[in-house]
Amino acid sequence: MFIESKKVEREMRSLVNENEQHARKSESGNVLFLILIAVALFAALSYAVTQSSRSGGGDASSETNLVNSSSITQYPASVRTSIIRMQVSNGVDVTDMEFNIPSDFGNCSDSGANCVFHPSGGGATYMPGPAEVMDSGSQGRWYFNAENEIENVGVDSATEDSPTTSSAEVIAFLPDIKKGICKKINDELGITSASVDDIPIESGVNVQTTNHENADGSSSGLPNYVASGTTATINGTGGELVGQAFGCFQQPAGTFHYYHVLIEQ
Repeated sequence: MFIESKKVEREMRSLVNENEQHARKSESGNVLFLILIAVALFAALSYAVTQSSRSGGGDASSETNLVNSSSITQYPASVRTSIIRMQVSNGVDVTDMEFNIPSDFGNCSDSGANCVFHPSGGGATYMPGPAEVMDSGSQGRWYFNAENEIENVGVDSATEDSPTTSSAEVIAFLPDIKKGICKKINDELGITSASVDDIPIESGVNVQTTNHENADGSSSGLPNYVASGTTATINGTGGELVGQAFGCFQQPAGTFHYYHVLIEQ
């Protein structure tokens, strides 16, 4: 009886050992299977990232241009808000507004009340053009004046290319930006051109790199809004910019400028 009991015990231990070995083999198989799945997923992910990098290089550049172009188009809109507030709340006539930059606040007339960027005036924040959008790779300068008009924006003068103080728009210019930024801005606005680089050319417009400002702190130092002989109508040689309150053109070919109407007249 004792012998039979021992025999049964050995058989039971053998079965237990076999089950444990089978379980370990099963667990090892499951772990190996999970490892293989993880390796396969990692390989697939790596391939997808690699393909995205290869085929999406242009897309990444396009996204960068979109972000940078947005920073350009949004800034003049904030300046426009300050100008309108000066007109409505402070009763400042557009022809009396001054765009002295902060380093020239000492020349603002009427204690800064007419200066768009002065805290006592429009309180707008003056910001340079971001280095990322400038062709030079350095910060650029915005210029503000009323020496040009846009065809079919506001009221055109009787004689084209001869805007007057009542027809010239107050425009913000950012000269010499990168071609890719210029192109992205126009793409977003649906502006196309048959000219070089698919960017409109302006042959008659003298891009004004001056601010309308009081140079000596008195009304006598305030230049005329329209400088005779240097003004023109922005429309694009192929009419691409007719009715466009903001956009980008090249003048001369290969040099790209952004413009943004602040006040239509």
